[in-house]
Amino acid sequence: MSEQGIAPLGGRVFNTLAGPARMVLILALIVLAFSVARFDAFASFANLRNIGMAAAILLVMSVGATYVIVTAGVDLSVGAVLVFSGVIAAQVMQYLGGEGWGVALAGLIAACIAGTGWGVINGLLVAKARIPALIATLGTMGAAQGLAWIIAGEDLKDVPTELGDTIGVGDFYGVPVIVVIAAVVTIVGGVWLAATRFGRHALAIGSNPLAAREMGIPVDRHLIRIYALAGLLAGFAGLLSLARYGSTTMSGHATDNLSVIAAVVIGGTSLFGGRGSVFGTAVGVLIPATLENGLIMVDLSTFWRDVMVGVVLILAVYLDQLGRRAAR
Repeated sequence: MSEQGIAPLGGRVFNTLAGPARMVLILALIVLAFSVARFDAFASFANLRNIGMAAAILLVMSVGATYVIVTAGVDLSVGAVLVFSGVIAAQVMQYLGGEGWGVALAGLIAACIAGTGWGVINGLLVAKARIPALIATLGTMGAAQGLAWIIAGEDLKDVPTELGDTIGVGDFYGVPVIVVIAAVVTIVGGVWLAATRFGRHALAIGSNPLAAREMGIPVDRHLIRIYALAGLLAGFAGLLSLARYGSTTMSGHATDNLSVIAAVVIGGTSLFGGRGSVFGTAVGVLIPATLENGLIMVDLSTFWRDVMVGVVLILAVYLDQLGRRAAR
């Protein structure tokens, strides 16, 4: 076959396998396999509810990370920013008395401001100081984690009852409130990326930042906004974590940054920028959560989840590379 014939064939193969559709298929196969193995336990509404709750906080962070990665950037600080924002929210709520919706609202505002502040710092380091995103966010990850421990000294557990009862364990027509919140964030984030100028500019920067500048896009300012958005959602996730677990769980988010990046890439967003989908990211978050839950159901070690997620992640990046070569 001629070289000209191979390229279209590669493009057709990639188009068949690429994007969120292939991850939806993989997720469906995982659900089918565990449903066959343990239908009564796995396919129950209560278990699906557990999977959704396990994925909700990670999904909120992953929505912001999708915007960062479509610009060919990366944010390693999201887990540490979640912890820092949770500590700030807990401190503010303790100072204001610890109970009541007014106190909970103040904690929400404090968490979002703290997260956005770290996001702006990341954006300035990447866009203005021209520090590679990997190094810049690795530095802020350590700074945010260290400051959280300095400020708190230990896990803080005084969370308003209203916050825990409503957001942490509350239901909305049978669906956990925390899952509803994550779904709303995903829908808004997905539409904003796919159908607004803000999202199109993010994709353009990821495809070719020099061409984006020539088109009149304020690349530096837009990058700062994108990292601020990622920080805002990490801060919001910090409050959700407080509501869900009743404490700051400061040692429980050490690998959140890697889990977020894996979920975004598995969902079809290119590590090299220019292509991505928040809805694909949602599927990328659900795959590890479903695997872990199903493996427990069939009495297998959850370490197999890490093996399977690693294989899927490598496959996703390989297919992305294949598509780029086919396009060239």
